[in-house]
Amino acid sequence: MSKRIAKKLLLIGWDSADWKIINPLLDAGKMPALEKLINNGVIGNLATLDPPLSPVLWTSIATGKRADKHGILGFVEPNPEIGGIRPINVTSRTCKAIWNILHQNGMKSNVIGWWPSHPAEPINGVMVSNYFQKIDNVAAEKWLMPNGTIHPESRRNEFFKLRVHLTELTGDIIHPFVPNLHLIDQEKDTRIGSIAQLVAQTASLHAAATRAMKTTEWDFTAVYFDAIDHICHGFMKYTPPQVPRVSNEDFDNYKDVVEGIYLFHDMMLERYLQLVDDDTIVMLISDHGFNSEHMRLNEIPHCNTAPAFEHSPFGIFCISGPGIQHDERVYGATLLDIAPTILTCFGIPVGEDMDGKVLLSIFEEATSIKTIPSWEDIEGECGMHNESERINTSDSAEALQQLVDLGYIEDPGEDKNLAAEKAIRENRFYLAKIKAIRKNHEESLADFQQLYEEDKTDIRFNLELIKLYVHFKKFKEARDVMSNLQTIKDSSIIEIEMLDGIILFNEGKYNKAYNIFNALSAKNLRQPGIHLQLAMIYIQMDEFKKAIESLHNELKIDENNTLAHYHLGLALLNSGSFKEASNSFLDCIGLNYSFPAAHYYLGVALAKMDSQKDAIGALSVFLSLAPSNLNARILLSNLLKNTEPEMAKIFTQQINDMKKGEVIIVSGLPRSGTSMMMQILDAAGLDILTDKIRNADDNNPKGYFEFEPVKSLARDSSWLDQADGKAVKVIAQLLKFLPDGYKYKVIFMKRDVNEVIISQQKMLGKDSKVFPLALSETFKKELNRIENWFQIHPNFEVVYTDYSNLILKPDVEICKICDFLQIDYSNKQRMIGTVDSTLYRTKL
Repeated sequence: MSKRIAKKLLLIGWDSADWKIINPLLDAGKMPALEKLINNGVIGNLATLDPPLSPVLWTSIATGKRADKHGILGFVEPNPEIGGIRPINVTSRTCKAIWNILHQNGMKSNVIGWWPSHPAEPINGVMVSNYFQKIDNVAAEKWLMPNGTIHPESRRNEFFKLRVHLTELTGDIIHPFVPNLHLIDQEKDTRIGSIAQLVAQTASLHAAATRAMKTTEWDFTAVYFDAIDHICHGFMKYTPPQVPRVSNEDFDNYKDVVEGIYLFHDMMLERYLQLVDDDTIVMLISDHGFNSEHMRLNEIPHCNTAPAFEHSPFGIFCISGPGIQHDERVYGATLLDIAPTILTCFGIPVGEDMDGKVLLSIFEEATSIKTIPSWEDIEGECGMHNESERINTSDSAEALQQLVDLGYIEDPGEDKNLAAEKAIRENRFYLAKIKAIRKNHEESLADFQQLYEEDKTDIRFNLELIKLYVHFKKFKEARDVMSNLQTIKDSSIIEIEMLDGIILFNEGKYNKAYNIFNALSAKNLRQPGIHLQLAMIYIQMDEFKKAIESLHNELKIDENNTLAHYHLGLALLNSGSFKEASNSFLDCIGLNYSFPAAHYYLGVALAKMDSQKDAIGALSVFLSLAPSNLNARILLSNLLKNTEPEMAKIFTQQINDMKKGEVIIVSGLPRSGTSMMMQILDAAGLDILTDKIRNADDNNPKGYFEFEPVKSLARDSSWLDQADGKAVKVIAQLLKFLPDGYKYKVIFMKRDVNEVIISQQKMLGKDSKVFPLALSETFKKELNRIENWFQIHPNFEVVYTDYSNLILKPDVEICKICDFLQIDYSNKQRMIGTVDSTLYRTKL
């Protein structure tokens, strides 16, 4: 074990808690306990996982692993004893949770209400399962508690008496949630009953947690509350601002319910802070956020897990206590980071098979991370159930019904086999999504194709299959599925036009995609994604100013849109606004640390700002996420060659080992002298990649030296391996389509733009006296863009050759070319001899 930072650690989970809702309450002084925690600690966003389903997410929090490793795949599972389905069971978890690892290290834990945790595990401490608070009977005297709810069993009766039934709640308790309570006919309006039930269940868990904390010696306590999530699903639609679909009466009656549940949780938090001492670290988290204000959905589809459509991608993270920084922020945290960070707080090694990282920036002092290959390899008692232990299926019936009532699963009905098949299909759906997240796209595609064939009416299967078909550029197949999607009953919630635009964009049909998204943006829908897609089109069209404007509009709608921050950084970077670009990439990384490209371009921007140390740091992080990248090594080699030459040499050797080839590119605007430069290189004895399909003519009497496949570079670069070690002509507008993995030496021809345009006009047989001013401005912008583009692509080395100088002073320009290409001067005179001044026929 390494140094132990925490004597104790209290982990509190608020399902669905969202900073967007919390921050106004903090500003109004309505959440003093949380304010205290924040001021004395570190806060940040906590990125969720996909799919955003609570049992899956809270198990990932507890294990540091994705669902394909921990085995909890959804809300329900097939019942192996009597058929049909049952709520997900903790015995289905296939790896150790935090409390099991602590158990093996001789530490004591209390775990209250974690989802899933039934039947309670035999850990060293107290476990109260997620069945404890569930109310299965409207009569308090008939309210039973399933077997396996409490560990140790000797404390069952003690905890049984702590539960709060909804019939015990008075109007005074519900009144803060619904100030108009006295005006509501509760026999007709059952919403009051649902609020009372959730408040009672929350109070039951709180009572169990405080009892465990007060009556046991503990190292770790974890308590989980789901009431914020359930209240938001039921009552977020009533919160301000009022939406048209909500009546004035409902708005007046229920607009305070969501705020009320947050304030209730803050009151409970205050009690926990009273119960812990100064040696305790307190960590407060949520598994995802909840869409509010204009992000609320008008309707959700009728499919399993439909409520998850209302979830937002970032939960909350707050930590305070000994060894933790004060009044700071953490960036790039995810649910997977919680378990590794808690283990580090206790000085316990982190399993290398965990998918998360340790949040080192939260600690006051530099902290070392100890690791072991896997805690699954450590034998011995760990407080988990034996594989043979199973839940009593009758105990799960009420919990199953509650999942149906909340809308998370459809009513399984009486056909047990059909219900089990559906549960298995749901699990396959989640596994297929995880395969895509892990970049196993081929397997994911095969899985979704099968799921789609089994049920073409499930919106989720349609959307995921379209996404994968687009990834594999199978656009016809994507459109076929989109056509099917339009026939589904709930398809009205999907903006089909957006899907069509996305497919068009990926097909490279930017003008058609632009027409769709421009029309959508003009409708002022305040729908996330429209302005982002429009900006991505602008970036492809090199209209960076317009892209920046669109991305600012997107961020006004959703300030936590990771892709919007990233593309804003790209647009700013290509515009030469390096400082602003670096800030946007930092915003992106702050939301999603595991976004390799954002780290790379942050390094590029910082390098252009001469922030060498920070640039090296960003690029190093990028290589830890994408170790096979060539460009980052080239840039690092350049940055290190003066300060750390030995390290630069190592990178140079890696570059030589990794690069697919090295290609000489002759480029420039058409009619800028590129053909003459190809003739010069041919005279130098270099290998030229040309197919001689285009014959010499009056415009180029010595030949064009072109290679026909270059024209299709935007959609096909497979021919590039033929160019290794050779020179090939690529016009300026196609340079951005040259693939990574190669090093390029570019000879870029510069010529007076007006001369270029007049020469093009003559070549096309147009009247050269009619000068297109707009085209001149476009070409000037294009040249400026290309110069900026070269600056941020380290695998491109470039030398600029002026056409008129080449004609007037060929000796000087050709010496520059020889030096750039590192070729000797033995063929210099032959090279000079190819320069024909009589071909300089358009002079200004």
